[in-house]
Amino acid sequence: MELTIILDYIIISIIASMTINSILRNFAKTNNFLVDLPDRSRKFHKRPTPLTGGIGILIALLISGKLYIDLNNLTGYVPEFTFQLMLISIPLLGLFLIDDLKGLKPIVRISIQCLLTIYMIFTTNIYIESLGNLFGFGEIKLGVFSIPFTIFCVVGIMNAFNMIDGINGLCSGCAMLALLLIGFYSGLIYDSMLVLVIGSMIGFILFNLRIFGKKRGVFLGDSGSNLIGFWVAWCAIYASQNSFYNVQPITMLWFVAIPFLDCIGLIFSRIRKGVSWMSPGRDHIHHKLLRHFSPEGALFLILVITLVTGLIGIYIENNSSPGISLLMFITYAFIYYVFAGYDEDYKNSDINKNV
Repeated sequence: MELTIILDYIIISIIASMTINSILRNFAKTNNFLVDLPDRSRKFHKRPTPLTGGIGILIALLISGKLYIDLNNLTGYVPEFTFQLMLISIPLLGLFLIDDLKGLKPIVRISIQCLLTIYMIFTTNIYIESLGNLFGFGEIKLGVFSIPFTIFCVVGIMNAFNMIDGINGLCSGCAMLALLLIGFYSGLIYDSMLVLVIGSMIGFILFNLRIFGKKRGVFLGDSGSNLIGFWVAWCAIYASQNSFYNVQPITMLWFVAIPFLDCIGLIFSRIRKGVSWMSPGRDHIHHKLLRHFSPEGALFLILVITLVTGLIGIYIENNSSPGISLLMFITYAFIYYVFAGYDEDYKNSDINKNV
């Protein structure tokens, strides 16, 4: 697929996403359905906001995907990985819409994430078989641990993106940058419908950032953040475990570094404080930045760091070994945790003035 064609389909999917998100937003507001209400204890947005972003992204993707298939006479030629990823996205979204509407217990959410991952593994026969040559002694094969490790990674990434969905544009922005880095570096973007995923997400982001007006905002909801986290995880696995793309698995960690490190930091910090690691809170990296920056400033800073971090990972892969990349990532993580300060006490009043 040529770059000009990629741009054409991105534009098509953006238009589809903008249209669908606008329709769903108006429906939700009119019928008071799937609307997130501010409570000033954890949810600091000022207006009731529809949680329809995930639905809008998926419907726009399916519509633009059907158009893509028809225009290119690809009926019957859609790769099994792409087909199964889109197919499982429908029940994924539906199940986590229940979470948005009524709330699900953590064990139920994790069980759903595990089952969806198991479905992908057994329908596509794709999972993390190798970690690459991390220690200079040859390729590390996971063997019987491949499937459990894959489940652990996918569930971890889904929760990482769900947990970082705290300010407008952050979760979707980090996911879009990760997919762009994966797509362009591996070449996956040239021979799949990944371009349509990115375009559908851009259409949502325009509403999420309230580009069309402060009263026309839309949130991802747990359904949307889990959906795009699932996509990021599986695109990373597919590109790193397929010899055709030839990307080191450790490089994928650089592409999702900020959500990953924020999730790990929170888990250990909350465990030390005797708090459930899955409980909602305002101790994420973006909440810490909101003490010093506006929401727009915090978003811009995190996205720039995300992009630069991904480019560092690419540079290291092209100029060094996987072992050096691992060592550098550990060093990067140490520096991140030193400056992030996850053990600091925080108060909502520290954040209110900037939201």
